[in-house]
Amino acid sequence: MTRERGGWRKYHGLGNDYLIPLDPQEAAPERVDPEAVRRICHPHYGLGSDGILYGPYPPSSPFFQSLRQPQARWAFRILNPDGSEAEKSGNGVRIFARYLWDCGLVTSDAPFVLATLGGPVTCRILHPVRAIQAQMGKVSFHSQEIPVAGPPREVLRERLTLPGEPAPLLFCAATVGNPHCVVLLETPPTRELALRLGPALESHPLFPHRTNVQFLYRVDDHALQVEIYERGAGYTLASGTSATACAAVAVKLGLCRSPVRVHMPGGVLELSLDDAFAATLAGPVERVYEAWLRPDLP
Repeated sequence: MTRERGGWRKYHGLGNDYLIPLDPQEAAPERVDPEAVRRICHPHYGLGSDGILYGPYPPSSPFFQSLRQPQARWAFRILNPDGSEAEKSGNGVRIFARYLWDCGLVTSDAPFVLATLGGPVTCRILHPVRAIQAQMGKVSFHSQEIPVAGPPREVLRERLTLPGEPAPLLFCAATVGNPHCVVLLETPPTRELALRLGPALESHPLFPHRTNVQFLYRVDDHALQVEIYERGAGYTLASGTSATACAAVAVKLGLCRSPVRVHMPGGVLELSLDDAFAATLAGPVERVYEAWLRPDLP
């Protein structure tokens, strides 16, 4: 076995962890094998991860060109541990920015643009470990953009009843380039609540593309406490797009004012929103390890 083949680098943002191939020839495949993604991400039979980031795809690549985001410097892909592909990930974007810094492809704190399936994201290295910033774009609450079934509308303070639950849930929906269902709570959320309700909400018929699910509790004018059940990944310690959606919903409803600190089990992310609900996210990224799979494994 050579150390160059089958190598992976692992990072995490507040416990939300991703793998990125070490070998540049393996880092930007035009075709991705979902079964291989599932095996590599498996916590017991693989390396264990919340997903895989592939890239950087250069402007000359078919994948980059298919996104039609000419302002971007590179593109990258986000694969969930179930093998499905995500449109956008706040922590994934920040992790990939740190990866580019570690590889020497980014060498200053000047902003640069990355292309994703969920749209372009402007990143900036404020500090390689303590603070990587990403401009997440404009948050929308409109049903046709998220999408959410039913008539065109902003999906705010709606009620949803789940089988076996004694009372309907009060929720809002939003998109940050990927769909979110934000459940509003009057008491702090728990991991158990997210595990109990998350799967049914993720695949509820209201959400034709499935959805990420957040359970939100207002702490004060500038702070939220959140638990997360991610589409394609399950219970998650932290999520950048989830934090963005929750902060936007809280500001939209008048529960909070920007900036907003979103407290998750993995840690805290800082969100700023302007009057048009364009969101900027900042938080830490840590490099965890490098590893090499055996040749007879994917």
